[in-house]
Amino acid sequence: MSELKTYSRELKLREEKMDYKRSKVNSSGTAAAFARNFYHDDITIYESFFLILLNNANNTIGHVKISQGGVTATLIDVKILCKYVVETLAPAVILVHNHPSGKLLPSTADKDITRKIQNALKYLDSKVLDHIILTENSYYSFADEGIM
Repeated sequence: MSELKTYSRELKLREEKMDYKRSKVNSSGTAAAFARNFYHDDITIYESFFLILLNNANNTIGHVKISQGGVTATLIDVKILCKYVVETLAPAVILVHNHPSGKLLPSTADKDITRKIQNALKYLDSKVLDHIILTENSYYSFADEGIM
């Protein structure tokens, strides 16, 4: 009888340098401007959800695409999102997604996922500072509108 071998994995945090510089995020406007670095022509085609990772001084330490969906929605796996927060030890994050339709107001699903992420991250001592919805020409800030 042969013995079944199981293998463990070595996990590594990999960093890739990008062409744009770190930014100080001190308002929804600076968060939206930073996010526009990684949204391109596709902003009007399909929904994508990104996470901006911040240090204690609210300087960007990175960003990651969490999901890319269809024209009207994208699925956010909170477990994957939390993985990046833990790996980077980010004490704060900003959620960003786009509405290809150009509609700025958040849906019920947008509000629900924001609360779900906030609840998950509080156990990691990380906080959600804002959730930005981008359109081609504008943005909506949950924090500015008092719904965070």
